[in-house]
Amino acid sequence: MTLAPYACDPAQTRGRRFEEPDPPTRTAYQRDRDRIVHSTAFRRLVYKTQVFLNHEGDLFRTRLTHSLEVAQLGRSIARSLCLNEDLVEAIALAHDLGHTPFGHAGQDALNDCMRDHGGFEHNMQSLRVVDHLEESYHQFDGINLTFETREGILKHCTPKNAQTLDEREPGGVGRRFLDGTQPGLEAQLCNLADEIAYNAHDIDDGVRSGLITMDQLHEVALFNNFYHQALGEFPDLAMKHNQRRLLFETIRRMLSAQVYDVIAVSHAALVAACPGSADEARQMGPMVAFSVDMRWQSMQLKQFLFRNLYRHPQVTQTTGLAKRVVRELFDAYLSAPQTLPANFLANTDVATGLPRTDTSPARVVADYIAGMTDRFAAREHERLTGQRLLG
Repeated sequence: MTLAPYACDPAQTRGRRFEEPDPPTRTAYQRDRDRIVHSTAFRRLVYKTQVFLNHEGDLFRTRLTHSLEVAQLGRSIARSLCLNEDLVEAIALAHDLGHTPFGHAGQDALNDCMRDHGGFEHNMQSLRVVDHLEESYHQFDGINLTFETREGILKHCTPKNAQTLDEREPGGVGRRFLDGTQPGLEAQLCNLADEIAYNAHDIDDGVRSGLITMDQLHEVALFNNFYHQALGEFPDLAMKHNQRRLLFETIRRMLSAQVYDVIAVSHAALVAACPGSADEARQMGPMVAFSVDMRWQSMQLKQFLFRNLYRHPQVTQTTGLAKRVVRELFDAYLSAPQTLPANFLANTDVATGLPRTDTSPARVVADYIAGMTDRFAAREHERLTGQRLLG
C-alpha cells in the first residue's frame, strides 16, 4: 500500500535509543511489532483483565483480547487513510503492557501506594516496560523500539513526568507534552481505536455478565439506533433465543459506524490541512477524530457504562478486594524486599553504562506488582498473608 506523505515512513524513523543495523526482511515498525508479540509482558496480558477479574469467567475480555481488537480496528482505519498499518499495530499491541493486575482497580491502588514515591500511571509504565524492564537482549535493557512506536505508547503524561523524560532523553517522547504538539497520526488513530474497542466490548461483557441489560441500553442513542436498525432488517432477532445474535448485530453496526465516522472526518481534515510530512502533521491540531455528533454519542455511552457497569455494586465489591490485594502486596514487599525475585533486586544498566532510571525500593516493588497477572497476584497475596480474597 502506498503511504500518504503525512504517514510515518519506517525509512525515515527517528530511530531507536540504541542503534542497531536494519533487519534484512522487515521494516523498522514490523520489527517493533514482532518484538512486542514475543515479549514477556505481552504474554502476561492474557491473564490481566479489563472490568471483570480473571477468575470471574472465561469469555470476558482480557488485556490481550482488547489489544488485538484495537489492532484490528486500527489497521482498518489506517488502511483507509493511507497511514502506516504496521506502526498502528505495534502501538495497539503495546499500549496496555504497563497495566497492573485487576484492571483500573489495580492501577488506582498502586498509584495510592506510590503517592509519596512519584506515583504510578499505566502509560508511563508501558513505556518503562519496553524501555527498561524487558530482559531479552544482552546489549540493552528493554526491547529498543523506535521513537514512533514509543511515542504512541505514551498516550498521556503529566508535565512533571514529561520533564523527567526530556531530561533523560532530550527531544524524545516526553517533549511533545511540554511543547503542546501532537503525536504522529498513527498514534492519534490508536487512541480512538482504543476507545471504540473498549466501549463495544464492555457492552458485550456487561450484558453477558447480567449486570446490565439491553433494555437499560436503550437510553444510549448509539446503541438504541442500531438496535432498532438491526430489528428492522431482521425481525426474527426479537425472539428470545436470538438475543445474543441481536446484541452482536447491534454492536457490529455500532463499530462500523464509528470506524466510518473517524475515516470520513479524518480524511476531510487531512485534505484541508494537507500536511506534507509526519512531522508537519505533529505541529497541527488533532486530525484523527470523531465528528461532533459521534463524539457526543461516545461520551454518552461512556457515562452510561460508568454509572451502570463500572460502579455496579457487584463490580465495586470485587474491585475493592482487588485493591486490598495490591495494597497488601506492596506493603509486604516493601517491608521485606528480599522476598522479591533476584532479577528485580539486581536489575542494573551495567551493560549500557547508563544510570538506572529509578533505584528506589518502592519503584522496584511497583514494577514487580504491575507485571503480575490477576491469578499470580491473588496467589502471591495468599502465600504472603494466608488470606484468600479472590478466586
